[in-house]
Amino acid sequence: MIVDPLFAKLLLALGLGLFFGLAFEEFHAKGSSVPPGGIRTFPMLAITGALLYQLDPARLLPLCVGLAVLGLLLAIYYRQHTLDRDAEGQPNTGLVVVVCNLLAFLIGPVALAQPGWVAVGASVAAVLLLTAREELHSLARKVELGEIVTAGKFLLLTGLVMPLLPDQPVTGFTDITPHQVWLAVLAVCSMSYASYLLQRYVAPEGGLLGTAVLGGLYSSTATTVVLARRAAAEPGSLSRAQGGIVLATAIMYLRLLVIIAVFNRPLALALALPLLGLSALGSVAGLLLYRRGAAAAGLQVARKLDNPLELTAAFTFALLFVAVSLLTSWMRGAYGAGGIDLLAAIVGVADVDPFVLSIAEGGSSPLPVQAAAVAILIAASSNNLLKAGYTIGFAGLRASLVPVGALAVLALCGGAVAAAMLARGV
Repeated sequence: MIVDPLFAKLLLALGLGLFFGLAFEEFHAKGSSVPPGGIRTFPMLAITGALLYQLDPARLLPLCVGLAVLGLLLAIYYRQHTLDRDAEGQPNTGLVVVVCNLLAFLIGPVALAQPGWVAVGASVAAVLLLTAREELHSLARKVELGEIVTAGKFLLLTGLVMPLLPDQPVTGFTDITPHQVWLAVLAVCSMSYASYLLQRYVAPEGGLLGTAVLGGLYSSTATTVVLARRAAAEPGSLSRAQGGIVLATAIMYLRLLVIIAVFNRPLALALALPLLGLSALGSVAGLLLYRRGAAAAGLQVARKLDNPLELTAAFTFALLFVAVSLLTSWMRGAYGAGGIDLLAAIVGVADVDPFVLSIAEGGSSPLPVQAAAVAILIAASSNNLLKAGYTIGFAGLRASLVPVGALAVLALCGGAVAAAMLARGV
């Protein structure tokens, strides 16, 4: 049986109105007053809006009249309740009730005029925002003003500055364009920023496992330093700190794979199996170490994270990216693929992200996929050796033997895969 499309859209509007009304009524169930709207009103508003839209879908005159009438009724309601005061002298209403009723009315026209996912997405988003009032207000109280300003600067640079940057090379020394440079900065900083926010506002304070996992997304090197220091300070939780160091490196492989996939899918496909395998190996080793110390007292990890969206950090990364791109182009021209591999081993003892991004973007003359994959595996392995050195330096030789061994195994495995690729004729 073929269902009429209009009938299906009306059913969608009715269902979404019921869903929204149920959430609205449940949210206000404990209140002393009964606001307009609910499980009966919202479906009727959605159907009314849909029918008014259907009467004149070209000029929308009936819909606009209906919206104006509803808006007038809600304005009267809002005006009346702003005159009422609660025990603390505050107005006895807010705009949420008005906005929810208007949104319920518009669900119908949107369900008819737009693809179904638009109406469904708007309804679900409204319900989530409505029912998460306490959590959202709690989050707003935690967020510092400086971070809001930083996020605003980031949006400005993303939505205003980035589209104005030229997507053509500005120098003959490299094929990387200003647009590509800033896109690379945003790709890495955005992933690090998400991890930063989760660690600061969502993850349990001081939770080591969360620190290791999220720290691998933020910076596995910085996380290794934090946990190595704590391993020396908290001998009773040594195994958990050791496991956290290895876990952070395991997550690093996943972060690199995601970043590469954004800019170079063929390269990501070539590296998917090696990087996922190394991540799985590191995860198993890290979790085994972590569980070995699970019975010990909880390890509290005090960490002060730098906001990766601070403009200074972003511009520093951009300069590093450009410098590494220029150096990569020069090494390739002077020494060929062997020079790139040597450079990979060198830059791995610093920040590996700029090098990985310069290889992934490639410009107008990218490396062959296999050669690029080899260089990235060498850089990641070199970075693991750097973290092993940090672990020994901050935790001491005896406390660091196990995580250093695991990091060395991961580095050797990465190097073995790179050697196998070279042997196949890279």
